[in-house]
Amino acid sequence: MSHHAPSGTSDPTGTSVSTGVTIARVAAIVLLVLGFIPFASFLKVGLEMPGLAAQLREWGTGSLLTLGIATLAWLAARRGHWPSFKARRAHPWSLEMRVGLVAIGALMLYALVATVIASRHPLQIDELSQLWQAQRYAEWRLWAPAPAHREFFSFLHLVDIGDRVYSQFPPGGPFMLWLGVLGGAPWLVGPICGALCVWLFAQVVRAAEPAAGDGWVLGTTLLFACTPFGVFMFGTHMNHVTALLWILVAIVALIRLVSRDGAPAFKPALLLGIGLGAAATIRPLDAFAFALPAAIWLVVRGGRSPQRWMENVTAGIGVAIPFAAMMYVNLQTTGHPLLFGYEVLWGTTHGLGFHAAPWGPPHTPLRGLALASLYQWRLQSYLFETPFPSLLLPVIALFLARRVDAIDRFLLSSGALVILFYLLYWHDGYFLGPRFVIPLLPVLVLWTARIPRLVAVRFPSPPVRAAVSAALGFGVVGALIFNLPVRVATYRAGLTSMRVDYARAAERAGVSNALVFVRESWGAQLMARLWALGVSRPHTELLYSGIDACNLELEISALERDGTRGAAMEARLDALLARDSSFVMKSTLTPDPSERMRPGLEYPSSCQQRIADDRAGFLHFAPLQLITTGGNIYARDLQGRDSLLLAQFPERRVFLMKRAGSEVDAPLEYRPLNRDSLYAAWRSVR
Repeated sequence: MSHHAPSGTSDPTGTSVSTGVTIARVAAIVLLVLGFIPFASFLKVGLEMPGLAAQLREWGTGSLLTLGIATLAWLAARRGHWPSFKARRAHPWSLEMRVGLVAIGALMLYALVATVIASRHPLQIDELSQLWQAQRYAEWRLWAPAPAHREFFSFLHLVDIGDRVYSQFPPGGPFMLWLGVLGGAPWLVGPICGALCVWLFAQVVRAAEPAAGDGWVLGTTLLFACTPFGVFMFGTHMNHVTALLWILVAIVALIRLVSRDGAPAFKPALLLGIGLGAAATIRPLDAFAFALPAAIWLVVRGGRSPQRWMENVTAGIGVAIPFAAMMYVNLQTTGHPLLFGYEVLWGTTHGLGFHAAPWGPPHTPLRGLALASLYQWRLQSYLFETPFPSLLLPVIALFLARRVDAIDRFLLSSGALVILFYLLYWHDGYFLGPRFVIPLLPVLVLWTARIPRLVAVRFPSPPVRAAVSAALGFGVVGALIFNLPVRVATYRAGLTSMRVDYARAAERAGVSNALVFVRESWGAQLMARLWALGVSRPHTELLYSGIDACNLELEISALERDGTRGAAMEARLDALLARDSSFVMKSTLTPDPSERMRPGLEYPSSCQQRIADDRAGFLHFAPLQLITTGGNIYARDLQGRDSLLLAQFPERRVFLMKRAGSEVDAPLEYRPLNRDSLYAAWRSVR
């Protein structure tokens, strides 16, 4: 299985070496085309690449510096001024012990990232929704009863259609967070899973390069543990982390399974199935990208040795175990074992394919190409944070390869499916980088780590090796000195409203067992009220983005007063959309950039008040739905409609919670409210 075997040989799967090398060349070309041509910048498909010119200049400067340093090292080596390194003695500690120490160090690093950069809080709405679901699991419930007035409590990605409320995401991700909730530290789930990924990746490396020394295996594992794209993601609550863990479990089990030539190996077969099945309960697309090549491999292997079919059956049983649990949860929540929450919430347009999207422009083949390119383009920066395009490293290694064995072909094929599937998916998955392609991390790191070994084989000249070592060293130095400090500062400064410890803030303010109305932006209120009227999530997105906010406010209020619902309601809203959509623009009247305005309209006092409220400061409501202490009921402030909750909770003190100013870090205010004064004010408005 060495990468230095002569051409024309075959590996145990029967595939010729030339075929494997062709696969590597194709993979390199795909990365070159998608990663180095900014399709999203010139294809008019609704995607943006801000700062493209500046990015190109930075890469140009960084690449020239890297080339200059490599040239100096090459000249120094030619003149005998480059140090030579003697072979190292065997380390007294075993490789397994050293890999374990790397994994422990990785856990500490990821926990530090989770604390310092993510503030131990879910910062993205996907994380919030899944942690909310994990909290319900901790209450031994799969769903929560729908509240009588759901517009006060709903938030994006929470399914509240019908009599049950639950997260739109498959249950595997929330289940993994549930383990953290039980332990009182859900923020540690990502770091622990990341550390386990490091340990499992070391097993993959050893199998992929059996001829390599322990030092190279350890160095490659360390590179994976410290790759910035992974480090930042492992510090989050995102389900990409837990899905990658189970995918790596499946890969290691597959490697152990196919390495057995004797009696059937049922344990690795079962573990393979459980790994793929568990990944499917978290991120079905990611799991299928690895399951399809694995299934083909096992079927071909079973055809050559019929006794292997019992292993395949065992793997199928392994897949069925977590998959059956997921189907049961779906049945209890969505009502159908194969119906997911996001389909209930967003409809069939949420799935793969070229069609209308739940929001935004339609997903076309050109848009899919632009998205696939955008993900690879972002990897150029986010993968290693090098001063030159990061994908140059695996691309060079793929072109230099002389042999590509079965494990590598499996990883490359799975990676290709990951790219293809997300080309077919309509949403731009951006958070801490191109998060959808995190399953590419193991294969990209593995091929990057091979560069020194491949160069040593193809170009045995010491000056060439010196130049490559200097270039790689400068890449590390450049990442640490120039790029990573900026990235860390940017991440720490973002999403400040999601980092607040609202439970402690309420405790300091002496607010407990109260009804707390949370002042959200005008736009967020409008969307929640549309949902409460029965407007679907996709239709809400369309209406909100195409209608002047004041016109929408007045129409929603009229519909609420009249009790109009169903087709008549939609007809009135669609008529308003037809009148406004050609004229609206991003509002310049409020701090919320998502709101729309139609220039030239004169707003009545009710709309002017909403604008004044926005300017006075608002919060994001969703994080407050995760608070489980203090006894407070947090509800969205909806002005006159708040009377519905006042009547439902007549004995509680009432507060309005808002920011004391429009700045994102303005202090919190808990303003006590008088019930009688509120009723009087609302009657005067009506």
